[in-house]
Amino acid sequence: MPDIASRAKLWFVISLLVIVPGLISMFTRGFNFGIDFTGGTILDLKFDSPVQIATVRDALRPFGLDNATIQLSGDSADISASNSVMIRTVDLEESQRKVIMSAIRSNVANFEVLREEKVGATIGSELISNALLALVISWALIILYIAYRFEFRFGFAAILALIHDILIVLAVFSFTQKQIDSSFVAALLTIVGYSINDTIVIFDRIRENLKLHFKRRGNLADIVNRAIFQTLTRSLYTVLTCIFTSLSLLYFGGDTTKDFAFALTIGFICGCYSSIFIAGPLWLTFKNMSK
Repeated sequence: MPDIASRAKLWFVISLLVIVPGLISMFTRGFNFGIDFTGGTILDLKFDSPVQIATVRDALRPFGLDNATIQLSGDSADISASNSVMIRTVDLEESQRKVIMSAIRSNVANFEVLREEKVGATIGSELISNALLALVISWALIILYIAYRFEFRFGFAAILALIHDILIVLAVFSFTQKQIDSSFVAALLTIVGYSINDTIVIFDRIRENLKLHFKRRGNLADIVNRAIFQTLTRSLYTVLTCIFTSLSLLYFGGDTTKDFAFALTIGFICGCYSSIFIAGPLWLTFKNMSK
């Protein structure tokens, strides 16, 4: 049986090779925040004939606005096309709006402007602060729960594994400059839920192995390795199922879901990696330090 637990330094270094450059990128390049964070422009248009989202998006592509949020509305029986289209994009000056609407009229169809206005960010700084506070409180409650069910070192290791996953996803989005919007926040919460569940399964098996084998002078590293390999098949089946789903959404879903699916894919991979290679070895490290 391969020795995963005793090679903790190797797994930590591999993670740091992504996290450290990621932190540097976050502080230097920052993130590509979407209109949910920065505000933007809403164009509500009524076309003379039904149009499709893809056609409107193609008309916006030359202006670098192909990632705009485009929604169909109206009473059309065809759900893939409609006369009424709402476009939400970055903040545009009046001259820019005129050029863009002229291009839409030329490349898509003639339309009537029902609404044209600037809107503020839907995710303000206060909401972001409240979300971060809620995340910290949830981590504290997770530590308390795991400390009650297992021990404090399990809870601390689980939270560090979660922070590891979030930092890697943030790093990848900073590297690639993919857009961050409200769906990204939902993806992060999904990743946290997946990762903690996978980690708890391994920790539960470690606890059971401690009861069964430690009295027989079992080595702690052997116990962690045994727990990892006892749950390895389950972990791989779970992550592959999730990744197949997120990849399907990434490649076959609409443009508005691609960044969400990309975040999920990266997060699921990180969550599986941290559960197997980070959480258990972290617990073992803390356990050895307390001796």
